Amino acid sequence: MTCSLYEIDQALTPHATYPLWPRVSPGVQRARSLASLRLMSESPLRIVVAKPGLDGHDRGAKVVARALRDAGMEVVYTGLHQTPEQIVEAAIQEDADGVGLSVLSGAHMTLFARVAALLEERDAKDIVVFGGGIIPDADIPVLEGLGVAKVFTPGATTTEIVDWVRANVSAD
Repeated sequence: MTCSLYEIDQALTPHATYPLWPRVSPGVQRARSLASLRLMSESPLRIVVAKPGLDGHDRGAKVVARALRDAGMEVVYTGLHQTPEQIVEAAIQEDADGVGLSVLSGAHMTLFARVAALLEERDAKDIVVFGGGIIPDADIPVLEGLGVAKVFTPGATTTEIVDWVRANVSAD
């Protein structure tokens, strides 16, 4: 019998008495070609996935976290209602290569900019910031100017996100 990740999540969630996502360990790598396989001697990418602000909708962040994990990356999901300071602290403590932010509340200009600024203040500008959510097209160039490397909008596939992270985030 085989189950999708969604079916497993749905089966486990009603019975959970603890957060299911405090830390996600690396999963099985699903590579479409040999060229996309990482060498075993290379350390996997470490990505912090976070939900800043008061937004309580985290299904998308969990789906992205699982896709990254299934692609062989180490993923730390910080949970809901994180401040930019908490996200940056987690990224630095976890020695993250990238931070993925999910904002559906409309506060993306403030929250994304604050995370990027705090990383710069902490001399952690090498941590790549990317994100997604309900973000107007007009705001994307402004966010990129503030230090957000990539913004994914509704309709982006998990394959697109994984491929972008592999191509643009390095485990230095």
